[in-house]
Amino acid sequence: MEVQIVGGGWSGCAAAIAARKQGVSVTLHERTDLLLGTGLVGGIMRNNGRFTATEEAIALGGGDLFEITDRNARHRDIDFPGHKHATLYDISSTPPAVTNYLLSIGVKIVYHSRIEKLVMTNQTIHAIGCKKGKTYAGDVFIDATGTAGPMANCKKYGNGCAMCILRCPSFGGRVSLTGLTGVTELVGKKSSGAIGAMSGSCKLFKESLSPEIVAELNEKGVALVPVPHALIEDHLDIKACQQYALAEFRDNIVLLDTGHAKLMSPYFEIERLQQIPGLEMARYEDPYSGGQGNSMRFFAMAPRDNTLAVEGVNNLFCAGEKAGLLVGHTEAIVTGTLAGYNAARVVKGLAPVELPRSLVIGDAIAFVREQMQTEKGLGLKFTFSGSVLFERMKEQNTYTTDIPTIRQRVEQAGLTGVFA
Repeated sequence: MEVQIVGGGWSGCAAAIAARKQGVSVTLHERTDLLLGTGLVGGIMRNNGRFTATEEAIALGGGDLFEITDRNARHRDIDFPGHKHATLYDISSTPPAVTNYLLSIGVKIVYHSRIEKLVMTNQTIHAIGCKKGKTYAGDVFIDATGTAGPMANCKKYGNGCAMCILRCPSFGGRVSLTGLTGVTELVGKKSSGAIGAMSGSCKLFKESLSPEIVAELNEKGVALVPVPHALIEDHLDIKACQQYALAEFRDNIVLLDTGHAKLMSPYFEIERLQQIPGLEMARYEDPYSGGQGNSMRFFAMAPRDNTLAVEGVNNLFCAGEKAGLLVGHTEAIVTGTLAGYNAARVVKGLAPVELPRSLVIGDAIAFVREQMQTEKGLGLKFTFSGSVLFERMKEQNTYTTDIPTIRQRVEQAGLTGVFA
């Protein structure tokens, strides 16, 4: 009973854990030499409605990765513009903690495994093959390859390759497993109608900032540096992370402490950045060309049902951004957990499950699928932490930070510990 997972970002790791906990053999393929993908430079958890989704996942028995980020938190319960009670995990200690946990539960990890081909008959995948010529047979497969890049897309629809953490020049660009099956994928759009969306933040080398800013970051976890009017660059409409498309992120340099200094802008011209007091020696850590651009995302999403099964293929599930216009680590983890759990069920001859819409996770998965059937919906982005989905949570009165209430909701659905 073998589950093959392609893509070692947050969603792929979550899928591997969920499937392995159901007792099946799991192999996780990662194109590069490190797990977590954009999670290597991310860091924000539990902000706004993500708190609700996190505690819901924990109550469902799928909280392994959230517990790891909690243990590796640099700051807890911090506020920054438009966001409350955030946790910032350490981007240095968290990735190895996740890797070690996967290995400890028996997940097989194959690095430098860029999947480029598959063996498939009658809409059923039998095996996948990597660039090195190795073939891996499986019973069920999970596409967690994401939607970012590769370089040609960043050049065509963005500002060129910004040399980001995805490292396409070194390891080859993303290859979509769903795309290899011949299934037609969905493409996200900007509000203007242009294809794709740009990643919404950069990393600055913290030690390149003034001692005063560093001290504030270390103590408070957040620092706001006003931008002189003549230096303001307005990138709000191009960001994938529309929960941060607020005036405060245009008028200030908003920095968060994740080990490096997380700059909440998709890019900022370095010559202008270094004219801001305290940032005279600022240097980008990721992407290295953060003065001119960032990675581009949402080019290849799988058509899927609410169990996260890919439509048109008998034994393929999807997770993370591959599952739709869902932005963020929390969103990747919860979809990965459901995909991994359902993949294991199918391997065992059981029907996959759909989470009820009484749960914020179940409602998000179903709601995003509905929205993506429309032209307008393909121009939106969805996250528990802001914008359309968070507003929906507030309207439905499902957003809460009261943990007993969240656990009671899961219990009433009869799903306490289901993923465990």
